[in-house]
Amino acid sequence: ILNSQRVPGAENMNIILVFLFIAPLALSAGAGKDSSSFDPALSPETRSRFAMLDDVRILANGLLELGHGLKDFVHKTKGQMNDISEKLYIFDRSFYELSLQTSEIKEEEEQLRQTTARLQINNEEIKNLSQEMNSKIEDLIQNKIQLQEKVWGLEDKVTQLAITQPSMEETKEISSLKAFVEQQDNDIKQLLKVVEDQHIELDRQHNQILELEDKLNHIGLQEHAENSFVEELTEPEDTPVPVRNATAVTYRSDGTAPDCTALYNSGTRSSGVYTIKPNGSEAFDVYCEMKFGSSWTVIQKRVDGSLDFNQTWDAYTSGFGDLNEEFWLGLNKTYSITKQGDYILRIELQDWKDNKRYIEYAFSLGGPETDYTLQLSRMFGSIPNALPEQTELRFSTADHEANITNDYNCPENYLGGWWHSECEETNLNGKYVTPRSRGRLDRRKGLYWKPKKGRYYLLKSTKIMIHPTDLKSFD
Repeated sequence: ILNSQRVPGAENMNIILVFLFIAPLALSAGAGKDSSSFDPALSPETRSRFAMLDDVRILANGLLELGHGLKDFVHKTKGQMNDISEKLYIFDRSFYELSLQTSEIKEEEEQLRQTTARLQINNEEIKNLSQEMNSKIEDLIQNKIQLQEKVWGLEDKVTQLAITQPSMEETKEISSLKAFVEQQDNDIKQLLKVVEDQHIELDRQHNQILELEDKLNHIGLQEHAENSFVEELTEPEDTPVPVRNATAVTYRSDGTAPDCTALYNSGTRSSGVYTIKPNGSEAFDVYCEMKFGSSWTVIQKRVDGSLDFNQTWDAYTSGFGDLNEEFWLGLNKTYSITKQGDYILRIELQDWKDNKRYIEYAFSLGGPETDYTLQLSRMFGSIPNALPEQTELRFSTADHEANITNDYNCPENYLGGWWHSECEETNLNGKYVTPRSRGRLDRRKGLYWKPKKGRYYLLKSTKIMIHPTDLKSFD
């Protein structure tokens, strides 16, 4: 075993075993020599009274060396046993953690199977609805053909009536045809209403599928997204970022819509700048982004670093920037929208490799008396969370220090107003820094997303949007 394992001290052990084998031989030889020294037949010159003492001394020295060798061997063996015990402990702990991770993976796989089953059911429902709608459309086409044939016959009879005076029977037939036309017109209106209802139902099913896809993406990417941005998610294309210095386009509504979602429900389908008027507030302009079968109100957008976000408290309160380029909508305006009901907060991020990620929160925003306190609860997304949940986060700027921890001014050091919590490692309103920058200080002042466990991710663009949780406009 010692030779195969190459255990340190094995050679010393072999030497000790050889010595133990030779020692009895030496003792027997010494005993024979002693007996010969007292043999009266031997000559006196060969007798030595000290012979036995010399042999004993040699044997004692050998035993002493043997004792030291055994002591060293015991110490080395004890150290090796301690090392082996530590390695066994580490192995047991690693095995236990691996078992826990395996259990979590099995649970996620079960959730994924359940979600996939629900998605298949929804797809079947959509397929059935589509077949039903196609059938009704075919009926509508047939009714239209019949109606056209009757209209053509009616035109012929009207032409004849223009030439000759109609008889009583013809008058009755005309009245009957008129009633039939009116009935057909009502049937067409009802069929169109059915088609419209089917279209609304399909939109609802489409939104449910998008929701399920979001959850599936979250389950599949949760473990890998903590360390790096990976492949780009498949989702509806965002509206292209307008070219700088392009002519701004503003759509003027009647000023009664409380947010962008209400505009979408009223028939608006183009992304752009619109005028809204939340309940109890003055009218103001916002950028509405049409996506996912609805419209989101954008409250922050950064694309190229052209706008300095190191602004004062008053600027962050009232808003700054160009709604068609980079901007901050303003805490007052955002609060006037969100106080109307429950809203979703969606954050979209893009890194310098053009990988896109998002995360959505249920949230609440306080008023100016609370320094616009923000509370978050993560719903789903494709990146790990980097903002504290279920915590009151007060907004602060360099000139309005609402939250200072350990005499460290977060807004002053991070160059931008934000909902700071113990100067955490995430700030989407910081200095715009390109990947060419070096040094930890510049990176901490840059635009980045920093999960609690993981490295910094420098960002190329960010977008923060809000949407009512019920996906409906306000009454």
